[in-house]
Amino acid sequence: MDKINPFRHKPQTIIRPLLSALFPATTQPLIISAPMLGVSTGRLAAAVSSAGGLGFVAGGYDFTPGSAQLGTLSSELAVAREALDLADRPLTPVPVGVGFILCHASASRFEETALPLLVEHSPQAVWLFAPGPDPAEGAEVQGGIVAALKHAGFTVFIQVGSVGAARQAVKDGADVIVAQGVDAGGHQYAKGAGVISLVPEVRSMLDEEFAGKEVGLVAAGGIVDGRGLAAALALGAEGVAMGTRFVVCHESGAPEYRRKAILGAVDGGVSTAKTTFHDEILGTTVWPGFYDGRAVAGDSYKDHADGVPMEENRKKFKAAKEAGDDSRMVTWAGTGVGLVKKDIPAANILREVREEAIKRIEYLQSFVPHKK
Repeated sequence: MDKINPFRHKPQTIIRPLLSALFPATTQPLIISAPMLGVSTGRLAAAVSSAGGLGFVAGGYDFTPGSAQLGTLSSELAVAREALDLADRPLTPVPVGVGFILCHASASRFEETALPLLVEHSPQAVWLFAPGPDPAEGAEVQGGIVAALKHAGFTVFIQVGSVGAARQAVKDGADVIVAQGVDAGGHQYAKGAGVISLVPEVRSMLDEEFAGKEVGLVAAGGIVDGRGLAAALALGAEGVAMGTRFVVCHESGAPEYRRKAILGAVDGGVSTAKTTFHDEILGTTVWPGFYDGRAVAGDSYKDHADGVPMEENRKKFKAAKEAGDDSRMVTWAGTGVGLVKKDIPAANILREVREEAIKRIEYLQSFVPHKK
């Protein structure tokens, strides 16, 4: 039996995924590097996009005029443009995206501070997540930001953790839904489902309630290899967003202690913990109560699980940090962390994951009866 390429059909029945139409320079199946603060640099985003994926730069959450995060974003977008040989072509859109978090009080100033920066640097897409802290007010702010971005010509991704939030995102005008399961590393809905049930239910909702509207669907959460990519496609997504896998690549901005924690982790469902504790020990206050985060269960979390009072735990955390001891630091990571074993360039990650996914799909086709 001849092998069948699962991404090509007879010329008269070619199916072109929406994401491929939106980003024609990308290669299918699409792999996206998630926007992660401190990790997703312009260099990393450019490397992912150069290899046929879609790389995102982390834009942060502080939209106050002159904020350090916006200054860093401007610099990183300039780095991406230079890395993609577009430094002398300022009017050409740079084929990367930018991710923002909307739960900070300054989100209402997005159009004043962030939008002009985006127009100046011309990334191809903008990824939004976590409107808040009040759900109703946050939804209104998100809707206004989406409208402003669409008016300026940007493709808008909205990350969600529930079917209801996906529905609202489409109503707000999202071009692409990123359905994040609770397998994910970093911040996410405190209550939710894994990708195995979230993605199909979002897919069904989109097909049934928005049948005449083209909306892309990306799966995120615990996906680190080609098997996860193949599974996401089978669940109804058009591509995947990966975070943990890219933390340890050569172009990542992650500190060494995070790389070591991820490469040394095994049994990701057990060696990571999904909790608000990580933000509490770090002193992070931006996240509303309906979000928590998954990270490697380090020494601070182990003490917490053993009943060490928070005040004492914070003292130990501070003392270790001042002494240059990273053992108590927080390393955000998803449940797929046990499968991440190599520190390699981003382009190699894309090639390996894509090739493994295609081989897996071809293998699965051997189970399908073919007419003679």
